[in-house]
Parts: sequence; structure tokens; C-alpha cells
Amino acid sequence: MKLRTLMAAALVALAPVTATADDSIIVQSTTSTANSGLYDYLLPIFTDKTGITVNVVAVGTGQAIKNAANCDGDVLLVHAKPAEEKFVAEGGGTKRTDLMYNDFVIVGPADDPAGVAGMEDVEAALTKIAESEALFASRGDDSGTHKKEKALWKAAGVDPAEGSGAWYRETGSGMGATLNAGIGMGAYVMTDRATWISFANKQEYGIVVEGDDDLFNQYGVIPLNPEKCPSVNVEAAQTFNDWLVSSEGQEAIGAYMVDGQQLFFPNAPEQGS
Repeated sequence: MKLRTLMAAALVALAPVTATADDSIIVQSTTSTANSGLYDYLLPIFTDKTGITVNVVAVGTGQAIKNAANCDGDVLLVHAKPAEEKFVAEGGGTKRTDLMYNDFVIVGPADDPAGVAGMEDVEAALTKIAESEALFASRGDDSGTHKKEKALWKAAGVDPAEGSGAWYRETGSGMGATLNAGIGMGAYVMTDRATWISFANKQEYGIVVEGDDDLFNQYGVIPLNPEKCPSVNVEAAQTFNDWLVSSEGQEAIGAYMVDGQQLFFPNAPEQGS
């Protein structure tokens, strides 16, 4: 039996039969939403309204989905739609809903060794980086960002694994740590825009590639399925999900700014439609 299940069982055994569900949930989420400061802004609003405490586990999307599949949590909030849909189809979640979006960008050093600054075509830019063997730092962690990056390399007809350990460096780390590593070695890095805007250690780096439709970055929210994971706090998880996709939650997401820039753009389907 999972530790979470044992803890939940112990709490139920100790509580009076009239007690309501524990007013806290665990959200398995991405590092980008945490690194951007979104949760620091958003969660106090939700808690003040509902009394429900939200504890976030911020890891790469791949690991977040694995954690959720192991019933470690109540809600999944990540950004790899095909993997999310597969998770729901396999019974891990009750329903996936589009929540918000932003985009990915490629950042690079001021000297721009691959000559990609100002390019919009991301596949063409990646091809130039590979052909010039300019350093490129990848998360390499099966995160949503890493999944997107791999798809873009494939679309460009490039296998970066051929340059692994030479010009292509995999950090196995989150977005912030990969940006720090990439900047330290003078490498290009693909990042979500929200993390980049919030990132404090930019040094002489800037965005060099942006604007391609292929860089679109969609986030989704999924309550875990209590039929598979009996430890899920169903009521609190659904309350959080419903608030995020409500007009109030969507307005709160859209209102979050850093340095005067909006980081996430709400796009949940209109409720009741």
C-alpha cells in the first residue's frame, strides 16, 4: 500500500465520522509554473476563497505524470498534451481540460555563434545550430519542454544524440538549473517564455528565436481518478480544478505579470457551454 494511502487511512481512522475531507491537496506540476512564480501568486487567492491548502510538487512533466500514475497527488497540471491524454485514457485522471498557454523560445549568448538571432523558423534555427555545432543545453529530463524540444529536432530532421557530449549537452535538470548551466557554458537553451521572463541570471543572454507556431505551449489540468487512486481528495481536487477553469480563476491567471509582462494566457473552454 502506498504511503499516501496509509496516511489517509490513518487520518480517516482518527477523525470523527462527521468530519469533512482534509482541506489540502497535492498538485503534481511542472517546474515552469513554479519557477515563474505563478503559484506564489495564484494559490493564496484560491486558499483565501476556499480554505483549501495546495501543496505543489514541481518536477518535469514526465516525472509529474509518473508520480500521478503512482497515486502520489490529487491533481496533475502539466504541459504535454499527448502524454496527458494518454494518462486520462489509461484511467489515471477523470478529465483533461485546457487551462492556459504561452510559448517556447530559444535563448542564446550575445555573440550568437550559430547566427540564429532574429529567426522565427525554429526548425531552420535548430538545423543551423546543429550544423555549426554550437553548444546547445537540453533539459534531457522527459519534461514537457524536453518533449517539445525532441519533437522540434525531429521535425528539423536532426538527431541531436549524434552530438551528445560534444555540442549537445543534456543536464537532466529543471528549467532554471538548465538555464544556469547553459549560460555558464555559452550554450543555446530552449525555455518556456514565462520562466525566461522570471529568470534572474540572464547576464548577456537574450531571446534569439521566437514566434513560430510550432513553439506554442499548452497547459492542461487533470484531477486524478479516485477509482484508480482511492487516496485522492476528490472534493478538494475538483474544487481546485473548477476554480482554475472558472472565469475567476482564468482572470487571475491572466492578471499575473512579471516586469509588466503577462506570463500565461488563459484558454479554458467556457464553462457550461
